[in-house]
Amino acid sequence: MDNRDARLNHLAIAVTDMDAAVAFYRDVLGLPLDRVEDVPDENAKVAFLPLGNGEIELVQPTSDGTGVAKWLARHGPGMHHVAIQVRDLDATVAHLKTAGVELTSPEPRRKADGTRYAFIHPKSAFGVLIELYETGGG
Repeated sequence: MDNRDARLNHLAIAVTDMDAAVAFYRDVLGLPLDRVEDVPDENAKVAFLPLGNGEIELVQPTSDGTGVAKWLARHGPGMHHVAIQVRDLDATVAHLKTAGVELTSPEPRRKADGTRYAFIHPKSAFGVLIELYETGGG
């Protein structure tokens, strides 16, 4: 599997108070806020702050029982996952399965904007939740 052209897409930070988190990253650190949007499929509100060739995403669950809500209950606010953009998500997922890597769901999912993604379980990635991302342009 050759992912030499993969790049960091975003770092996701789980938060319990979106307004306070946005105020810190925007007003204290001086990062630009691109937008805040509701993501109903994930039961989350997400703020997007561009940073270099990627972005920081602040993620606040909008209902209990979601993966992020459970994570927050166990760990509190903080770094949730790293997203790596790959060219061919299907080939990457097939390679990972062959290598015995555990994914959080058996098949990639699709966001409303067409972005496809899959998560590598932290058990297989040295304690880090990794999201693999494939946008329209790869």
